[in-house]
Amino acid sequence: MIERKRTLSRRSFIIRGAAAGGAALLGGCDQLSQSPSFRDMLNRAEGLTEWAQRLVLSQRSLAREYAESDISAYFKPNGSTRVADPEYIRASQNGFADWKLRISGLVERPGEFSLDELRCLPSRTQITRHDCVEGWSAIGKWKGAQLGPILQSVGLKPDARFIVFHCADKLSFFSNYYESIDLIDAFHPQTILAYEMNGAALPVPHGAPLRLRVERQLGYKHAKYIQHIEVVSSYSDIGDGLGSYWADRGYEWYAGI
Repeated sequence: MIERKRTLSRRSFIIRGAAAGGAALLGGCDQLSQSPSFRDMLNRAEGLTEWAQRLVLSQRSLAREYAESDISAYFKPNGSTRVADPEYIRASQNGFADWKLRISGLVERPGEFSLDELRCLPSRTQITRHDCVEGWSAIGKWKGAQLGPILQSVGLKPDARFIVFHCADKLSFFSNYYESIDLIDAFHPQTILAYEMNGAALPVPHGAPLRLRVERQLGYKHAKYIQHIEVVSSYSDIGDGLGSYWADRGYEWYAGI
């Protein structure tokens, strides 16, 4: 356990220290992605972190959870803080009462879930630290439906390997935000589709009505404004084929901490 904490703390120190030291931080993630030295740093750390989490540590080992007293007074809403899509705007004006999460791809029973239906599924509440690649951290309380039971309910086909999250927001003119994780992280007990933050409905700047919490990964993996989950055998034909919006722009796909 002591060695595990040392391994993870070293990784967090490398990421936060390197990110904090670069002038590109002033422009946020998009400028960081243009820095060759920053991409090289992530490349070197990436393989070691995934190996540590997948082989040295238990695949179901938990990210640290905190007490209510540790919750940050301010939690920065990073990335997109609003969505321009007209359909999303209409849904938000109605309190997302008519909103649906669509699940498709390599599943036996494709379908849709309303927010009320998601709230009735097995849930988990966790107080965890969000580590942004820009160098800041914040602790928040999240409640949401566990992703594993949802995937079990729709039935994964034998060739399913990755879960892709398609989002309503855009960080560029041409493409919506998207993210993906593999089945190991999808079935991790702390991987949830969060609909509450700090005891209240998830606010729009933090990804309402639904965002991913995958607590052993850096902040840019925690996709916001999820509207469609697609189960695939490969993500090579989605976006630029590297598995996520930021991976397509030079960041690492796994992004473990």
